[in-house]
Amino acid sequence: MNYLVEKLERRDHLSEDERHALLAVLEPPRPVRAKADIVSEHDRPNHSTLLIAGFAGRYVTMPDGRRQITEISVPGDFVDLHSLLMKQMDHGVAALTNATVASAPHERLRRLTEQHPHLTRMLWLDTVIDGAIHRQLIASMGRKTGLGRLAHLVAELYLRLEAVGLAADLSFELPLSQAVIGDALGLSAVHVSRLVGELRDRNLVDWTQSRVTIANWPGLAAEADFDPTYLRLRSEPV
Repeated sequence: MNYLVEKLERRDHLSEDERHALLAVLEPPRPVRAKADIVSEHDRPNHSTLLIAGFAGRYVTMPDGRRQITEISVPGDFVDLHSLLMKQMDHGVAALTNATVASAPHERLRRLTEQHPHLTRMLWLDTVIDGAIHRQLIASMGRKTGLGRLAHLVAELYLRLEAVGLAADLSFELPLSQAVIGDALGLSAVHVSRLVGELRDRNLVDWTQSRVTIANWPGLAAEADFDPTYLRLRSEPV
């Protein structure tokens, strides 16, 4: 839960009572193997799921079986908090790496919303930011070059991981295959490989296996046309 608390406190202060309330809503952690569904398309889950370790992806399956990842989730993210209100899922969430998750039964979440209005607003903001991340991906897919899309994803993931203490000094672990990154950007794995090479050649990143180091943040941000406002990482009480 520490990653969730770290992220929420970037935006507003959590009281000790609110921290305890968050902990009380969660069941014991459990492992999920890479490629396994955390929640499947069209399910009616009776709980929401907090990602504790690893990476996960929200996805929609096309009629021909192809998969479009609509958001990559990092530790500290509730991957389907919106299922409390949606009831039936219109998309799935899969583990993109081996992961650890904890369930938050909807009955406990409903009780939390009744007893902790400020914490409820903070979690609501988190789901609103999910929507903002989706909008950025749509804009990126529709209007940016392949290189711009990849640069934007790298910049975004760095800031999201840095917000929960999993990235620093412009460097982070990204243990995702090029095929998975392609599913998120609407590109083939071969195209992603070529674009990673181009980012390296332009001295924007040092990308060695799963380690990504941003060598030139202004240059990467310019290539991505990246404005981090949508991530709401400043402290602004709700």
